[in-house]
Formats: sequence, structure tokens, C-alpha cells
Amino acid sequence: MILLHWLGLIAAAIAGLIVSVLAAGALVTLIVTLRVAARFPPQGPYVEVNGGRLATIEAGPKDSPKGIIVLLHGASANAADPMEGVGRRLAGEGFRVIAFDRPGFGWSDRLGGRDMAVPAAQGNAIAQALDRMKTGPVILLGHSWSGALATAIALDHPEVVAGLVLVAPVAMPFPSMGAVPWYYRVALKPPVTWLLGRTLATPVGLSYLERAGRAAFRPQDLPEDYLDRSRSALVLRPQTMIANLHDLIGLPAALAAQAPRYGTITAPTVIVSGDADAAVPASRQAEPLARAIPGARLVLLPGIGHMVPYVATEALVDAVERLAEGIAAPGRETVAP
Repeated sequence: MILLHWLGLIAAAIAGLIVSVLAAGALVTLIVTLRVAARFPPQGPYVEVNGGRLATIEAGPKDSPKGIIVLLHGASANAADPMEGVGRRLAGEGFRVIAFDRPGFGWSDRLGGRDMAVPAAQGNAIAQALDRMKTGPVILLGHSWSGALATAIALDHPEVVAGLVLVAPVAMPFPSMGAVPWYYRVALKPPVTWLLGRTLATPVGLSYLERAGRAAFRPQDLPEDYLDRSRSALVLRPQTMIANLHDLIGLPAALAAQAPRYGTITAPTVIVSGDADAAVPASRQAEPLARAIPGARLVLLPGIGHMVPYVATEALVDAVERLAEGIAAPGRETVAP
């Protein structure tokens, strides 16, 4: 009886500790969410689409003779990431630049809930937004996760795509989450995801934010002002963290479905990747993707890691300029590097 009594006291103490930790996490999550929203408010106009609205950041002349570049950001990011990396530089060259917060990121609505986790669904929303903005065909610049998004748009909505610039892209199939540890699978159960997303995920994410940035930039250094310029903390809000998780989990199956169609892409395409990218190795993604898309031009940057828009801005701008010139004057863009 004494043993049972002590076991009961220990269980009660552990339960109380768990409740206290979760309560503290919930409070920190609320404070961080409010502070992040106040520090990084919406920057550009919204576009109404089915199910809600998408947020944008715009730069450059509204009526540009050079054309429109649409920036699509990667995982754990928002529209400010590619805009601050390469977008404002392109605007300075005379392009009209539109960066979208993908559904569920930045200040964009998630629109279709978890159904919005696949590139094709997000591509439908982006294509609808471009149609309502009356942009005509645009050059899509998709970084990392949005390599899959840009190719999905080119496959399903070729009428809105004048050209593709795929930067350190994830677009080729890769292994699913089947081999992840058991605790990841538990965390992905909807009730557990909901609980962790509103208690512990934000404080843990906050502690890892700078470390994650350094990992993304390797072998280059993390710029001192990157986290502020890219508004990276916006991903720490619970709904965004959950959306980001679902996007990452759903990507392998989505790519397995869309990759066999890459041979039908007709948009002029350039793929820019660093040969020192440890996050998305070019040998597994950029190089086979260049072989899969007819006529694609591959630009491999020696010694460059994953964050090409920041650490190889001029090379990326040059690739965009060449592609745009080739679109304006067919035949000028060649497959030679």
C-alpha cells in the first residue's frame, strides 16, 4: 500500500510538471506570436482567391518592359526571403517583382487547410491570383521547396508561365517519411500536433532559429541582418509551423506524382544551384531535373550552398536576365552555360 501511495504521488507530480511546462509553453507561444505579428506586419497588397486571400510584397515598376518576375519562397520562409535576397536587385534592373507568401505562410491564408500542403494545390491558388492581377505570363522564380511549386504551376497552368528559374530546387522524388523515428510519427498525429504547436513548438523553434539559418547558409556565413530582413520569425506562429510541417511531410508523395510529367514542360527553364549545397544536393535534384525538363539550362555555382539568392545574387540575376532576353527574342537563350 505504501508503494502504491508513493507511485501515485510520483505520477501526480509528473502530471503536474507536464501541465506546468505546457502552460508555460502556451504563454511563451502567445507572447512570441503577438510580438512577431507586431514587428513584421503585412508589407504589400492582398489578392483575393477562392477560400481566402494571398499576401504579396511588390517592387519595381508597375509597367515594366522587361517583364514580371514572381518569387516563390521555400520551406520555413515567407515572401520577404526571396524579395530581400534577389527580388529588390531584380527590381533595380527594371523588372516588376511580385513575391507571394505561400498559402499558410507570412500573411497568406492557408485556404484549403491540410489539402493545401501539396504543390499542385498551392499552384492553383497562385495561378488564380496571377489571373486576377492580370499579369499575363510571368517568369516564376522558385527557391528550394518552391522548385516543386513552380514546376507544378508550369505543368497545370502553362498559360501563366513565360519561363522558369528554379533555384536550389526540390522537385525530384526522394524517400518519404516512412523511416522517421516513432516519436515523429506520434507528433504528426493531429491532436498531438495541435497541442505541441500551441505550447512547445514555438519556444523550441525560437531557440533554434539562428542555428537553422546558419545551417541553411553553409558553407557561407549567415548574414548578420538575415533573420530581420527575411522576417524569419513569422514561421514561429503556431498555424504557420503546422502548415510548414504538413508541406514537408506531403512533398515526397506529391513529387512522385508530378515528376513523371516534367518532360511535358514547354516553358524556357534555367536551373541555378550551388555545388556545395548540403541541404539540397545538386546531384540529387538540380542535375536530374535539368535532364528531365526539355531544353533546361543548368548553372552550377562552385562552392555555393543552398541560399543562392543571398550568396550568389549577381549570378542569379544574370541567369534571370538571360532567360528574359531569350523569351523576348526567341533563339537568344541557349543551353550552353
